[in-house]
Amino acid sequence: MAYITGLTRDRQEWTPQFLKAIDEDLCIGCGRCFKVCSHDVIGPVELDEEDSAKMYMRVANPGRCIGCQACGRTCSKKAFSFEPVPA
Repeated sequence: MAYITGLTRDRQEWTPQFLKAIDEDLCIGCGRCFKVCSHDVIGPVELDEEDSAKMYMRVANPGRCIGCQACGRTCSKKAFSFEPVPA
């Protein structure tokens, strides 16, 4: 199966890995991924569980992802999963 590819500056082929999902059980809601994503792909979700308010991130606008994986590189819990997009 062929995937969408691009070229790096020195003309090497590159296959972007687009954000597929964020595991809510692993996500601690630190917001680092939210801050690093300049394309508004990730958004916060707040859960109000009795006395504690837990926050985690969700994929808010998957169509805006450019496949850079910056969000996954900032995640200390490795809560992100990525996949290439078929051409």
